[in-house]
Amino acid sequence: MKIKKKVRKISKEAITKNMDFASVMHKHPETAEVFFKHGMACFGCPMAMSESIEAGAIAHGINPDKLVDELNKALKKKK
Repeated sequence: MKIKKKVRKISKEAITKNMDFASVMHKHPETAEVFFKHGMACFGCPMAMSESIEAGAIAHGINPDKLVDELNKALKKKK
């Protein structure tokens, strides 16, 4: 029996609200402007290592879906 593995490649996928800040910011530094725009200076925050974008957005009073949309638009601009 063959088991298929799903491998997530952040660099080729859209950003989702379940991804953690640290991975997104490391792979996509162009997203920093979006985070800063919303008062999220996550680069130096210890929570960024394990917190999802959704949890961080909610903690900052930001709609997670709108934040993710903006982050993905920043990715498209780079391409």
